[in-house]
Amino acid sequence: MIIRPLYSTLLLPEVSYFFKKDFFSGWTDEPIEPNTEILFLFLKDDKEDQDFSAADFYPIGVSAKVEAVREDENIQVRTLERVDVSDLEITDGTIAASASIRPENIDISETEEQEAFSRLRSTLLKFVQNYQWGLWARGFLLQRKNLNDTACALSDYLNLTADEKYAIIAADSRRERDELIIKAVNELIEFIKVSDEAQTAQKDDQNQLYREAALKKQIDYLQRELDDMHPENISDVRKFEKKIARSGMNKDARREAEKVLNRMRQEGNESHEYGMLYDYLDFVTSLSWKTPKAASIDLKKAEEILDEDHYGLKKVKERIIQQLAVMALNKKQSGSILLFVGAPGTGKTSIGQSIARALDRAYVRISLGGIRDEAEIRGHRRTYIGAMPGRIMEGMKRSGASNPVMVLDEVDKLAKDYGGDPASALLEVLDPEQNGTFTDHYMNVPYDLSNVLFVCTANTTDTIPEPLLNRMEVISFPGYTAVEKYHIARRHLLPKALSSTGISPDILTVTDDAIRKIIEEYTMESGVRNLKKQIDTLCRTAAVKLVKDEAACLDITPENLRDYLGRSQLHHERRLEVGIPGVVTGLAWTMSGGEILFIESKITEGKGQLLITGQLGDVMKESVQIALSLVKSLFPEETKMLENQSLHVHVPAGAVPKDGPSAGITIVTALASLVTGKAVDPQYAMTGEVSLRGNVLPIGGLPEKLMAAQRAGISKVLIPYDNMEDLEDVAEEVREKLDIIPVKTVSEVLDLLL
Repeated sequence: MIIRPLYSTLLLPEVSYFFKKDFFSGWTDEPIEPNTEILFLFLKDDKEDQDFSAADFYPIGVSAKVEAVREDENIQVRTLERVDVSDLEITDGTIAASASIRPENIDISETEEQEAFSRLRSTLLKFVQNYQWGLWARGFLLQRKNLNDTACALSDYLNLTADEKYAIIAADSRRERDELIIKAVNELIEFIKVSDEAQTAQKDDQNQLYREAALKKQIDYLQRELDDMHPENISDVRKFEKKIARSGMNKDARREAEKVLNRMRQEGNESHEYGMLYDYLDFVTSLSWKTPKAASIDLKKAEEILDEDHYGLKKVKERIIQQLAVMALNKKQSGSILLFVGAPGTGKTSIGQSIARALDRAYVRISLGGIRDEAEIRGHRRTYIGAMPGRIMEGMKRSGASNPVMVLDEVDKLAKDYGGDPASALLEVLDPEQNGTFTDHYMNVPYDLSNVLFVCTANTTDTIPEPLLNRMEVISFPGYTAVEKYHIARRHLLPKALSSTGISPDILTVTDDAIRKIIEEYTMESGVRNLKKQIDTLCRTAAVKLVKDEAACLDITPENLRDYLGRSQLHHERRLEVGIPGVVTGLAWTMSGGEILFIESKITEGKGQLLITGQLGDVMKESVQIALSLVKSLFPEETKMLENQSLHVHVPAGAVPKDGPSAGITIVTALASLVTGKAVDPQYAMTGEVSLRGNVLPIGGLPEKLMAAQRAGISKVLIPYDNMEDLEDVAEEVREKLDIIPVKTVSEVLDLLL
């Protein structure tokens, strides 16, 4: 007897099976002949090797015998009865067992069973006729003789587990077994139906998608044909497709742009969001995304351009050339962010244009004065109505390049309120370590600003936050001397004014003395902005005379200058003609340059009060207190009278606020002159702060102050000793006309002047 294990196979009594001959190889050493007995055992788990144990088998098997061995090597086997398996022994892969016939409970009649079989076969025949393989399946089903035969023939197709198949074999009730077979076959039919329906639905969906894709391709093809025929009527979607394709955007920007473009395509031009989507795509595709190749920098040409456009500013030009040299060596944007600091009209903004021309780059200027909202720098998020990009990215769009020279004007006039701190937002823009991935809130994608040459301007550094100031290199723009102003007027301002008014230089002649008189009597600034206005006014007045045919040509001299510019509205302080005890000339720095001021002091009736007038700030008021204490310590006898009298200190131009730590020695000298009764020579002026120990401390704005002294007719100036190095910044023509005396202590000052 051959014992053959099976797994997940439905094998029932009285059914003929066909097996390949090699199906029994390894399970018997004897040749297989008709009437050979076979015992089929059923495995609980699928095991490919023969390392079995008794626990691996179900207790019920099926007996069979060989009916025939065919010439095609197929063996026909006929199953007999279900059997109970006992005494199962496994030795070296050889299985031995005893089997006894398991009785069945025949609780259904043969007629009833045959009717159930007929109904099931009819159901199957009706089902298979809907398929291409139905003809073969019909012949296969017509060969089946009963329910057992049908179940065994469909064993591999039934959606049953190995346990469920064994449950059919183990059912002792014939009725129960038939019901399990009918249920399994019906489930197979429903499973195939559901699978077919799912496949059909999936196929329909795929066909719909294929059809939609094909239609879209046809529409795109036809739209392209129309666009090529009529470029002026190209659709917005197609226009932006082309722009995105050739923009050179980075991956993040392209992904965002294509996302917005798809949304724009789906929404249609009737959507209320269409305009917002259009504006966004128009903005991002107008930016220059491609990194330019490093261009060679001609330093000689740059020097020529800077000298051609600006007179003077020697140190400023040297620093700019250094920056360009570093860029030329590194082949990329490098070096510090330049911050030009100086009075209005000194050329801070216009020199940015010269840098752009020297580098052959685009130039863009952004005014930051009065900005209060951080969104002005970083942009507004697109969730807000009326959202716009920030001024930085708007400037990049205007420039049309990714490496422009960008002048950030008036960074000292940024404000701060509930809208955020725009100065903090500038930190990312100006930091070379961060601006390579600057993200504007409106764009919502990173943009590389590392190739931009930023130049900032300010009138003073006092109002610039320290973190922002640390990212920039301060380059001071000193005020122009009278000689420099003359050359600027002659070389630049006058030719431009003549050109703008349409007057030929042959018709209008302005003498050198007339220009010098305009500088001395009609302007008082460190820069040349007011000078330009006066020259423009002169040319406009001359244009009126020429149009009225009052003269064929005009010569402007100091004598007739008033006919063109009117009476001068400015008044420059001039030095005193005669020294007065208690009055001393000081030097002050203003936003428009330098100016002299007088410290006046007087003793009045009173009871030791100190009266300070002239709109002095807290710093100058403290300087008066320190000066008074110093004078009392230096002149104890002379200051005893102040115990019963009052002291009045005044700084003229009372309507003008004044403050700053540079009037200390001037106040000390004025008070010392007052209490000693000795007048100070009016040829002297001075600047410097003092300490309570009597030391003279350094000050700022020395070039502007010395120019003011020279302009006012002062010949000798006292400055703090620690400011001697700052004399390098003072124009040579100013230094030549002044006798500059450095002092370390108040005693030196008083010994020299009193």
